[in-house]
Amino acid sequence: MPSKKALIRRPSPRLADGLVTHIEREKVDPDLALEQWEAYGEALRSHGWETIEVDPADDCPDSVFVEDTVVMYRNVALIARPGAESRRDETDGVEEAVARLGCSVNWIWEPGTLDGGDVLKVDDTLYVGRSERTNAAAVQQMRAVFEPLGARVVSVPVTRVLHLKSAVTALPDGTVIGHVPLVDKPALFPRFLPVPEESGSHVVVLGGGRLLMAASAPRTAELLADLGHEPVVVDISEFEKLEGCVTCLSVRMRELYV
Repeated sequence: MPSKKALIRRPSPRLADGLVTHIEREKVDPDLALEQWEAYGEALRSHGWETIEVDPADDCPDSVFVEDTVVMYRNVALIARPGAESRRDETDGVEEAVARLGCSVNWIWEPGTLDGGDVLKVDDTLYVGRSERTNAAAVQQMRAVFEPLGARVVSVPVTRVLHLKSAVTALPDGTVIGHVPLVDKPALFPRFLPVPEESGSHVVVLGGGRLLMAASAPRTAELLADLGHEPVVVDISEFEKLEGCVTCLSVRMRELYV
């Protein structure tokens, strides 16, 4: 029986100090960000997901982007080693949370660096972005952990955005979607669908044909609705100012033993 649990983490009071690498810094409204985060959690819960709040990491500005701290495959958790040194303390609370859920826990070790946002799972294929944050040593360690379990780890170049999932995510049927100017090699994906907006590249599969999407991608929502999907729209403007997207704000755990 598939599980529908999602790790989330309350924004740090220092959110506005979060890292920005590929876009111009804009002023972040922490109060609005908290409202948006609460609405995001409610969107998950209202579509059948149990949200599990990881202990806050108030000293870590980027800690709300919990996806970067761990990669899940079945019931195995691989604790990341973020490429930005300032983010490495974020993993502690997440490690405790996945252990409490009964996951088997593994770690990325030095010299490997891995951000979870660089990993896109499509069935048993794990695409790993070789980005500024994720290096070749981490890709090798991922293979060692997940390939014995039946996964296929495929490394792809990422040079135009922060993380692989800043450029592409996948629809329920496995089709990869992305905004072409930001995708290094669309041909590396067996089925690829171009979308008209950058933030339209990001969907969270909720189940039942529903896709969690950002309000900033109305044309993509229309395109996907026309293809038979049901967009569930949330406003995450304050997180987008920090290169965040709908996938970054949770870790979806679909294959726990329940």
